[in-house]
Amino acid sequence: MSSQTLSQTWYMTQRQLTAVLRQPVFLAISLIQPVIWLFLFGNLFKKVVELGGFGTTSYLDYLIPGIVVMSALGASMWAGMGTLEEIERGTLNRFLTTPVSRNALMNANVVQNGISTAAQSVVIVLLGLAAGADYPGGAGGLLVLVVASILLGTVFGALSNALGMLVRQRESIIGINTFLLLPLTFLSSSFMAPSQMPSWMRHIADFNPVNWAMVAGRSALSAEPDRWLVLSRGGALLVLAAVAVWLSTRTFRSYQKSV
Repeated sequence: MSSQTLSQTWYMTQRQLTAVLRQPVFLAISLIQPVIWLFLFGNLFKKVVELGGFGTTSYLDYLIPGIVVMSALGASMWAGMGTLEEIERGTLNRFLTTPVSRNALMNANVVQNGISTAAQSVVIVLLGLAAGADYPGGAGGLLVLVVASILLGTVFGALSNALGMLVRQRESIIGINTFLLLPLTFLSSSFMAPSQMPSWMRHIADFNPVNWAMVAGRSALSAEPDRWLVLSRGGALLVLAAVAVWLSTRTFRSYQKSV
């Protein structure tokens, strides 16, 4: 990637970050929602760790990685709405008439989503720390958790962008996201230890990228991290993210030819 493309990508990323910062309601909700999850699920399932299999005696310690990952998923799945809005306003088409790199236009979505996800993840980790959560894996484990959430956000953010350019209807995006969010959440170890899940759910969770991010993050945060789990699940997320970005770029090129 040339230096010109990099500078253009950063410029377009700054533009998108500015748009996000100008939506205080969205920022407030994105920060308040994890607090609600911490309070509700942290208290509702507090004693479930007594069943065993959680790898900790504190449900809060188990819950934090789940909330980090779920927040990344929830935010990134709606990235296509922003793309659709730019299409409807004609902003994207106007950029197509400029010399700006086409790769920069799409890469900016990925970078902006990664920065937003990282910031949100750090806030949740700090909230958990204030609530009494313990992170035996230290800074290294927290870094793995944040990177895993960024990769997951990249996967679903890129797919959401592709979806926005394909369907070009808000109702379709809302319907698909609503349909996918709960199955992706509960067919993972978000709130329950795998050993306490039905066997068929455990098998499905093995192929769920949301669960890959949680497994990598939780293992890295444990007192004795399983490097194979971290590398295998993290590597799978990296490959999937690359495929999703490639698919999004191909979809963008198809959209470009249609206008």
